Amino acid sequence: MRTLYPPIRPYDTGMLDVGAGQSVYWEVSGNPDGKPAVFLHGGPGGGTAPFHRQFFDPAVYRIVLFDQRGCGQSTPHIADGASLETNTTQHLISDMEALREHLGIERWQVFGGSWGSTLALAYTQRHPDRVTELVLRGIFLLRRKEIDWYYNGAAGYVYPDQWEKFLAPVPEAERDSDLVRVYHRLLHSPDEQVARDAAVAWSTWEGATSSLLPQPDRVEETAEPRFALAFARIENHYFVNAGFLDEGQLLRDIGTIAHIPAVIVQGRHDIVCPATSAWELHRAWPGSVLHIVDDAGHAANEPGITHHLVEATDGFAKVS
Repeated sequence: MRTLYPPIRPYDTGMLDVGAGQSVYWEVSGNPDGKPAVFLHGGPGGGTAPFHRQFFDPAVYRIVLFDQRGCGQSTPHIADGASLETNTTQHLISDMEALREHLGIERWQVFGGSWGSTLALAYTQRHPDRVTELVLRGIFLLRRKEIDWYYNGAAGYVYPDQWEKFLAPVPEAERDSDLVRVYHRLLHSPDEQVARDAAVAWSTWEGATSSLLPQPDRVEETAEPRFALAFARIENHYFVNAGFLDEGQLLRDIGTIAHIPAVIVQGRHDIVCPATSAWELHRAWPGSVLHIVDDAGHAANEPGITHHLVEATDGFAKVS
């Protein structure tokens, strides 16, 4: 069973001005002369964490992490009241290109899970000539049926106790409405306590349902108000705007990247991003390799998920 590589520290960090008053935090670790790989975090709004570096062999890879607009160490931070007006999928794709050019990278491997898989596909379909391989986890194609599954009741049949907590900030008269839109109003309430309570409920719903077995530390992290405000506001902003993508766009345009090697890793019991999306992506992309992990949910740190992700990066390590 493959496990994460030992912890490492970045050898270079910085803030990249990407325009419109936005600065993106980035870091590079591993081998300065190694194979470039960029890690795309989830959410949107989740930010990077030190363990994200550990999916790559540091002797082989030049590992690039960055915090997407408005979260993590990027500025201005959404929890501080920053505008979401210039925070779209297209902006993030442009940020990735600006960072790639800033670091002098010609082509890189793109690794993304959950929302990171969405952004990875969108970026690669826009810039296929810049991507050597894709490593994807917990596939999210940002279609309306996926959003409705998780935020409009169906997933609550699996987690009724956690669903009750998710519903708690919502006025009873609105609980049969589109909860993504109801939450949009709550998250941007002028009453700071209302906004904070909604953010924590939204964020901990995902924290509590992301793994096959409970991970209390993850729930605690997602309940931290500053994290929750950025995570919930950014995520909700993307979802009320359909991810700034056409419905079904990522499957529709899969032919543009069909030639790029890809490994897809999916938990069988993923409640956040059900396995049907990974299956549909693989069926539309016959050249991809799909691993469905029977004893896993959504989280990247579940043993079977980690095994296949590290196996994938190891397998691609010597591919130019």
